[in-house]
Amino acid sequence: MKQIFLVEDDKAIARNLIRLLRSEGFAVTHASTRTQALAALAGNHFDLALVDISLPDGNGFTVCTEIKASQDIPVIFLTASDDESSVVTGLNLGADDYITKPFRPRELIARIGTALRRSARPGPIFEIHGVQVDTASGIVKKCGKEVYLSALEYRLLLVFIQNPKNIITRDRLLDELWDAAGEFVNNNTLTVYIKRLREKIEDDPTDPQIILTVRGTGYRLGGSYVSE
Repeated sequence: MKQIFLVEDDKAIARNLIRLLRSEGFAVTHASTRTQALAALAGNHFDLALVDISLPDGNGFTVCTEIKASQDIPVIFLTASDDESSVVTGLNLGADDYITKPFRPRELIARIGTALRRSARPGPIFEIHGVQVDTASGIVKKCGKEVYLSALEYRLLLVFIQNPKNIITRDRLLDELWDAAGEFVNNNTLTVYIKRLREKIEDDPTDPQIILTVRGTGYRLGGSYVSE
């Protein structure tokens, strides 16, 4: 389970964010001040931090600096202001992204997903049922021969190999593809991409062994796999 570090002093916003993040399967540690944030950093490791710029005893820029000094994780700023100077300051300090309040929940989850993917360090070679995925080069091979996938087909395959033990809901896949495509992807489009991907990587697309359907929920990776 991914660990999210939330630094936000507004109680209502923090409460809603914690509820949203937990509903998406994240664990959340919350700090409402700079002092609390620095104390939490001393004894915990996180996968990503959401940091409000305006805090009652300082600002999020100093928290970002402390996070980057102690943990190599993505930082997304939450800000009520989208003025250029604040954005530039945050990015120069090493922040990975920023989002302006009020924000759309799906957009925030998509941005978190993007930041986590960029920071992920999976093994360079993943193999399942004769299909090899070299995540360093982006090359996919089946039985030694290269398989040519579209950008969204490859993104879809990566979601599965980065979450080999999890059931992945259709809603999550929609968020992932929407983020990668830069435009809205609907349920019909997702079904088409699943079908196309299976046709390229499965021995028998009508009896898939790699991407399995979990009825009423979504999909999961099947069979045994090896990550090198």
